[in-house]
Amino acid sequence: MAKKKVLFHQDNARVHTGAVTMAKIYELGYELLPHPPYSPDLAPSDYFLFPNLKKWLGGKRFDSNDEVISQIKAYFEDLDKSYFLERIKKLEKRWTKCIELKGDYVEK
Repeated sequence: MAKKKVLFHQDNARVHTGAVTMAKIYELGYELLPHPPYSPDLAPSDYFLFPNLKKWLGGKRFDSNDEVISQIKAYFEDLDKSYFLERIKKLEKRWTKCIELKGDYVEK
């Protein structure tokens, strides 16, 4: 990892921006990416991961946690690898736009 540059993206929660956390990030040599004020459509999990999973699971009934786990594994296994790359690229565009607008951005 010493030869690779690590870009680190986190939100602005107090626990993530506290002195101890920031000291550790710099100690590890990570480059901290700027993060706009909280915007729910910029969290990768909220932006593309959970909404699509929620739609896919919609209307299904499960009798056990194992059934849920099995179905979720099947969902992710069926996704093409390009799915994640495409979504991250779209997220990067939203993220950049939000920073340029100084946080005055929410996708409708």
